[in-house]
Amino acid sequence: MTESVHRRVNRTRYLSLFYEETTMKFPLQSLAVAATLCAATAACAHVTLPAGGATAGSSYDAAFSVGHACEGAQATTALAVQLPAGFRLVEALPRAGWTLTAPPVGQGGSQGGEVRWTAATPEAALRGKDKGEFIVRGWLPATPGPLYFPVRQTCDVGQADWVQLPQPGDAPKPAMPAARLDVLPPGVAPVDVKNAWVRATVPGQGGTGAFMALQAPMGARLVGVSTPAAGVAQIHEMKMEGDTMRMRAVPSLALPARQSVALAPGGYHLMLMDLKEPLAAGRSIPLTLSFEDASGTRTRRELQVEVRQTAAGAAQAGAHRH
Repeated sequence: MTESVHRRVNRTRYLSLFYEETTMKFPLQSLAVAATLCAATAACAHVTLPAGGATAGSSYDAAFSVGHACEGAQATTALAVQLPAGFRLVEALPRAGWTLTAPPVGQGGSQGGEVRWTAATPEAALRGKDKGEFIVRGWLPATPGPLYFPVRQTCDVGQADWVQLPQPGDAPKPAMPAARLDVLPPGVAPVDVKNAWVRATVPGQGGTGAFMALQAPMGARLVGVSTPAAGVAQIHEMKMEGDTMRMRAVPSLALPARQSVALAPGGYHLMLMDLKEPLAAGRSIPLTLSFEDASGTRTRRELQVEVRQTAAGAAQAGAHRH
């Protein structure tokens, strides 16, 4: 978009309002996204897979995240993952200072069995609240649906068996849930979207911003956005150049594997221009995000995004700073 067209599209008060609200409500020193600290509870100790899912029939790096030792323990000393039916093991990645045992892998991969990592020395064990990642690489089943990986976490004191599956109906959530992976139909982007919102507009305002946190378990690029609520929708970047805050359209935004990327006021965001009508707080609008993976395959994520005056809650946990 040329500078003249950009000025014409943003003839309204939007940019001045956007800059004013950003500098008043999100001072530059607070734009770094803060990690939300997790209290030492059982909920924080879950062994989990990254949110966002993976495409049916695709290769997948199952990265099991351990966030806490067993209750009453000082360190995690071993982790054993039971491979579910339909998942074909290609390889289990070693971890420095740990011994690895895994089923033999023949041509086409191996199905079933257990992968286990064991700390070779007490010094190599995963201490207390330190986070660790244990990765199994394989192929997913061709049928979409949830896939569960039972995990046993062994500690210097006791063990935690993360093996429970959800129960139908109104049964309580499992206290010790197995790691869950959402296997998605082809075409649905394997990207997790959290806390998406669009800033409400005032009468006569022709543009606004949309914000959220994105995480792609296998990595991806955000390459496009569209909505019937606006004539133009683009990925934008705001940053300081000298003493001036400048905004520009960018063709895409990288989403590193297993890292949360914040689209927030004062940084990367989605710009909605030529609005068809004012956007009042409390309503929602459809938004389509387009992504591209390392192989060039494009997928989409359809959203219904709430219109708000300001963001709800604190900054996104663990967001990646660009």
